[in-house]
Amino acid sequence: MVRGIRATEWAEAKRLRLDALQDPVAHLAFLETYEDAVARPDSFYRDRAERSAQEDSGARQFIAEAPDGTWVGSVTVLIEEAGSTDWAGFPVERRQGHVVGVFVRPEHRGNGLIQALLATGAAWACERGAERVRLLVHEDNARAQGAYRKAGFVPSGVIVPLENRPDDSELEFVLDR
Repeated sequence: MVRGIRATEWAEAKRLRLDALQDPVAHLAFLETYEDAVARPDSFYRDRAERSAQEDSGARQFIAEAPDGTWVGSVTVLIEEAGSTDWAGFPVERRQGHVVGVFVRPEHRGNGLIQALLATGAAWACERGAERVRLLVHEDNARAQGAYRKAGFVPSGVIVPLENRPDDSELEFVLDR
């Protein structure tokens, strides 16, 4: 089952994030390190869960839950406003959703779960007036690129260099609505 997180579920959100940051390709998939994330106080995760649980906020986290209640995947969607600039300094030309924090536990990959998470996140963004949904994926993360293509995302041609890793860049993939 895919659903939005609840404000009280900060500990589960923290646990899933820390697990994601220990994935073998976490260095390609996330800009944050496990060491940085584990050092954050619980209040950081409480505040993040409270904001992400609000239907009318500018960010929403969605999780995939196994029948036993275990969290097996997650995506977060941020709303970016036209006329603003994104985290990398690029201009935002139209209201859009920006997918971040994508993770599915290895034992649940390859069964369509990522597509369900992305579809739920994209639908939420579009309900809030997003004209498109985008995400950034590391140029060397072929597995993730394949999953995003299966979900209907296509490369836009935008390449985002990573400031703290000059030899690396990310590719923008978009889902136009």
